[in-house]
Amino acid sequence: MSHREEMPEILSLKDQAKVVNDVLKYRLDNLLPSVMRECGFDMWLIICNEDNYDPVFRTMVPWQCWAPILQIIVIYDGGQQKGIERLNISRTNMHGLMTDVWNPNSTETQWECLHKIISERNPKRIGINQSDIIWGADGLTAGLKEKLISTLGPDLSARLESAEKLCIRWLETRTPQEIMLYEQVASIAHALITECFSRKAITPGVTTCEDLRWYYWQKVADLGLKVSFPPFFRRIRSESSKAKWGENDIVIRQGDVIHCDVGIEYLRLCSDHQELAYVLNNGETDAPEGLRSGLAEANRLQDIFTGQWKQGLTGNEILSRSLTKAKELGISKPKIYSHSLGHFLHEPGPLMGLPWEQTKCPGRGDVVMNYNTCYTVELSVTCPVKEWDNQEVTFPIEQDAVFTENGVIFLDGRQTKFHLI
Repeated sequence: MSHREEMPEILSLKDQAKVVNDVLKYRLDNLLPSVMRECGFDMWLIICNEDNYDPVFRTMVPWQCWAPILQIIVIYDGGQQKGIERLNISRTNMHGLMTDVWNPNSTETQWECLHKIISERNPKRIGINQSDIIWGADGLTAGLKEKLISTLGPDLSARLESAEKLCIRWLETRTPQEIMLYEQVASIAHALITECFSRKAITPGVTTCEDLRWYYWQKVADLGLKVSFPPFFRRIRSESSKAKWGENDIVIRQGDVIHCDVGIEYLRLCSDHQELAYVLNNGETDAPEGLRSGLAEANRLQDIFTGQWKQGLTGNEILSRSLTKAKELGISKPKIYSHSLGHFLHEPGPLMGLPWEQTKCPGRGDVVMNYNTCYTVELSVTCPVKEWDNQEVTFPIEQDAVFTENGVIFLDGRQTKFHLI
């Protein structure tokens, strides 16, 4: 597809805050009870300090809150009749999303309040954010865990368990509204790429990839957004062009392919895309057939890969099945290295390969795929390009997609044709 050239509307900060807070309230009211019960925890503790927030904490607080010093959130499931309690033991203004249960002006400390709250409710399983596999589930520091254990005493401390699965399910699951918002995030991300891969940003024979990198980064900042990671642009060139211009030439020239790896963060959702552009030679109206065939081969691998996405399969199982199928169908040197996407760039759902690991990724690759979760479709093929004297060229592409009960949907579509400059 050809992505839109005009930039979609970006909400004001005030409107962004309203959208984020509305989404968060829905998640707390509807998703939180569901994942608590799915994972079998009747209590979940999120404890962290200012300037070192737990990753989960960042997804549970309203847009405009200031969270100073010690933060303690207690989630308690009193059962179907009583429902979920969301308790705040801190000075933080949660704007009605949680119930304040500690008086900062009293003589009671936050830790004493926490002990009282837990003792009164007498939970069976207490989840804490500690994991040696999923970093998004590992937000409880060593010092705070020591303090927690000493506060609770041996009986209650014996009920502490890693909330790794609970963190995964909370962080990875996208609500229907979030899926719609993700389309908007992807459309903005695509429009940014389209502008960068145009004469507005590139003057062949003058512009470098480093120039392009800063153009993208500045444009994102000018829109009031943040990059989800530092942007990367690189040039792919034929051997004949390398010989003509020399190994030290860094300028983007006619006949070059440009590859980007870029992403933004908007409405607490991250994007991550890799796309390809071709700089037309005089008289050309499209990229050479060999380059177009390489991109088409990469699209075929995307279809094979997403065709193997199944509820309950691990990332390693999906990787193995996809590569086996790709090789059976004659895909040229396939590589798959895809990951979960959402509030964070690479976590917490199943990891499906790494550029340097195409067999099994222990730990993160053992996480299973669930419905209503988002991923990158990140992969490459390597093919000979006849117009470049059959030089082997790697075609790396990446698009964002959501996995639902109705199948896989590419968010705002995917690239199937080169951007032409």
